[in-house]
Amino acid sequence: MNVRDLLPQAASTEEVRGIACDSRKVAPGFLFFAFPGQRADGRAFAAQAVERGAVAVVSESARPEGFPGVWIQVEHGRRALALAARAFYGRPDERLGITGITGTNGKTTSSYILDSVLRAAGKTTLLVGTIEYRLGGTAEAAVNTTPESLDLFRLFAELETAGGSHATMEVSSHALALARVHGIRFHTAVFTNLTRDHLDFHHTMEEYLAAKRMLFEGAGAPPPRFAVLNYDDPYGREIQVGTQTEVLHYGLRNGATVRAVNVQSGFDGLRFEVQHGEERVAVASPLPGRMNVYNILAAWCAASNYGIPVETVVRGIAECRAVPGRFEKVEAGQPFLVVVDYAHTDDALRNAISVARGLHPKRVLTLFGCGGDRDRIKRPLMGEAAAELSDFVVLTSDNPRSEDPLAIINDAMVGLGRHDTPYLAEPDREKAIRLMLERAEPGDIVILAGKGHETYQILRDRTIPLDDREVARRVLGELGYRA
Repeated sequence: MNVRDLLPQAASTEEVRGIACDSRKVAPGFLFFAFPGQRADGRAFAAQAVERGAVAVVSESARPEGFPGVWIQVEHGRRALALAARAFYGRPDERLGITGITGTNGKTTSSYILDSVLRAAGKTTLLVGTIEYRLGGTAEAAVNTTPESLDLFRLFAELETAGGSHATMEVSSHALALARVHGIRFHTAVFTNLTRDHLDFHHTMEEYLAAKRMLFEGAGAPPPRFAVLNYDDPYGREIQVGTQTEVLHYGLRNGATVRAVNVQSGFDGLRFEVQHGEERVAVASPLPGRMNVYNILAAWCAASNYGIPVETVVRGIAECRAVPGRFEKVEAGQPFLVVVDYAHTDDALRNAISVARGLHPKRVLTLFGCGGDRDRIKRPLMGEAAAELSDFVVLTSDNPRSEDPLAIINDAMVGLGRHDTPYLAEPDREKAIRLMLERAEPGDIVILAGKGHETYQILRDRTIPLDDREVARRVLGELGYRA
């Protein structure tokens, strides 16, 4: 597809100098794609885009009466945007090795590990995910886990210009359903797991899984050359791929193509062996816990699809020392362990607490909250998970958004009440962190769950700065601890 092919015959001689879906970014010669967004409807800014020099407006809607410029109606706006962006940037996905990682939990850590392996192999890489979009040595804060197709193809083109060869990206179910990755040729697609999340958007687990499956079906492009699937996850075993896709199953169970055996986990991380056929290779990682065994295996399989030598894969795994907000330690000389984790589903909370339990602490103290304007049904499930596995719980706010924080807390209390674990409720997150750290004793593990790497809190009327790691360090200092 040539971008000019979108233009009516009378305007097809126009040079398309750029593409935008934000009218403020339109310059002379641009195509402006106008479709409804989360905060505003781009169609309301179509006339403004023409005033700024747009050669045409592309939309799913019919041309408004009296509109002053060229209006192109398409069947699916975001798919048209993706195909136009791919053509405009010269189809960089045909020349890059692009890995897409999807699933409920583990996407971020798996992508960081794979990126570390690729860099250990001497590659210039692009990493796109929940925390950041990082190209080589530069990074920009992530807006969405998976950005719009226009931004993705721009990043791919920049990677190619920088001499890069490999991109690793988290692919959210929202991005798949909304066609943000439409038309991208993935070299490898990875499935981590599926647990209850985002049902405010997908409504059912069947719809949620159907969105994930799109990555393995091609989503507007040929299916990926390789699929990496979690054999231990029942949904992973349900995913079917075409005959043109080569599959690697990973896990701990017999039947997986690539298995972890002889797993040892401690405060200093993980040690285990990766078994593939008759070959066994020893692996050491500073990342602790069973969940990271799966993340390492996913990255191992993806790296093997690129032909990276085993010794380089082992080195890259060892060099991935921490992932922001994923069981990230906060150290200020205190005689107990404090970790910050992004866990914001009941399954992720169970995983985080199980990692802590595996380190054999005196007690596990868990702080968590639930997001507002999101799936309410998971709130009591999170409360139950925290109460069942912890010795003490502090229930607080996450990002309440437009909801009353106390109403969210009450929903979670239903689950907490199913166990007799002692708990406190404090809607002010900073105060809640203080309450938790004041109660910690030598040998305990404190988990501050839910916000992870986030540096803000979204309230009804404003967004405020809030970073659990910074708050914890400050409170620990006020309690007299010094690193």
